[in-house]
Amino acid sequence: MERLGRETPTFTNVSYKKTKGKEAIDLYKKTGQTLMKWQEIQIKAIMAVLPDGLWQYMKYGISLSRRNGKGEILAAREFDGIINLGEKICHTAHRTTTSHDAFNRLYTLLKKAGYAEHSRKKKEMPEKSFFASKQYGLEHIEISGGGIIDFRTRTDNGGLGEGFDLLIIDEAQEYTSKQESALSYTVSASPNPQIIMVGTPPTATSNGDVFGRVRKGVHQGTAPEEVGWAEWAIEKRTEDIENVDNWYEFNPSLGQILKERNIRAELSNGIDDFNIQRLGLWLEYSQQSIISEAEWSALKVDKLPKIKDKRYLGIKYGHDGRNVAVSIAVKTEDNRIFVESIDCRPIKEGNGWIFDFLHNPKIDKVAIDGANGQMILANAMKEFGFQKPILPTVKDIITANAMWEQGIALKQICHRGQQSLISSVTNCDKRAIGTQGGFGYKSLSEVYDVSLMESAILAFWLASTAKEVTPQKIQY
Repeated sequence: MERLGRETPTFTNVSYKKTKGKEAIDLYKKTGQTLMKWQEIQIKAIMAVLPDGLWQYMKYGISLSRRNGKGEILAAREFDGIINLGEKICHTAHRTTTSHDAFNRLYTLLKKAGYAEHSRKKKEMPEKSFFASKQYGLEHIEISGGGIIDFRTRTDNGGLGEGFDLLIIDEAQEYTSKQESALSYTVSASPNPQIIMVGTPPTATSNGDVFGRVRKGVHQGTAPEEVGWAEWAIEKRTEDIENVDNWYEFNPSLGQILKERNIRAELSNGIDDFNIQRLGLWLEYSQQSIISEAEWSALKVDKLPKIKDKRYLGIKYGHDGRNVAVSIAVKTEDNRIFVESIDCRPIKEGNGWIFDFLHNPKIDKVAIDGANGQMILANAMKEFGFQKPILPTVKDIITANAMWEQGIALKQICHRGQQSLISSVTNCDKRAIGTQGGFGYKSLSEVYDVSLMESAILAFWLASTAKEVTPQKIQY
């Protein structure tokens, strides 16, 4: 018996009692084609309904390696949507070639199901007929007595002013927050809206941040109950990419439309590429980050080094006005600086939690940056009798960022591998400050807050520039 890939996701939060998926599967069979079992499982999950008939999952995401047949799931859902449900659908993709391929896929299904193509000039199309506009990049299909579907390439403002029942986000790893802002409201007026996101884990060239944010919410248990998710993904990077068992574990179509010989030909692409593209690995860091995961990992210590008494606190109010982050730094006996993040919380929660740390008698200096709360906290510290904080100038911030970069390169920094700090540091890029070539940092993704790293930079800067008092020796 031929071996087949794993049909159920390696991770999912889906659970339902009733679904309209069976009707969609039966309709798809009228084309003379059949879905693979794992595709049928996903169709049923996507089309799960509540007792009132509304979609159980108003947003549903599938993360899966390439060439497994994700597009056919979308085609089956769309096929049922325009014929049985009479929906108005928008299928979006990152590339025009991808949206065009999706159009051709659905067009072919209609032909195979016995639907006849007719000219739009007819006021009434006969039963089981459809009109198709084949203009590249503006493809469109209308069904007689049924629904409508448009195929579009995503832009930052595309879709505004239009209304749909179903929004498809193909190549979801490229879906950005700006695009989400433009598109998510296009289904808000529908009596039964649904958004389906399908993609692969992000690579070094991926710019999307929404797909990762949704996944993170599901894994952390903070996503709304209306969000469904399914993925085939290895948890940790492996160097044993020739392990065939892994191929079958994370590729549900292996042994059917995907063959071992095809995967074997991909081994030469490199370990990291294979982990992402074929084993579904989700990296917690960005391959585009100006500070790489390897650079930051090289500074990790297994146990806390011997440290000196004085502590230096960095407080950063984020540029976007959402969060405030606090980190601490301390010099070590071997002349490095140990950094650690304390917390990152919404500014609207107030500063009470910050004062809990300010009471530490070993704190020697405090630096506060960020116009969103810098003076409020400084004035409160004065009112409660705390030492006067340092409010760094633009020149100071430029110096601190340059010192941080050099500190990483020269391995003058050490840390314990806090996941929150890892995520902040390894998902950043530079931004220009001032007119003299100075730089700061910005986040590559809204999923991670760069203010956490910026607070660590402030603490590191204080520790680096602090002068140590050498005890005076008196001899007689």
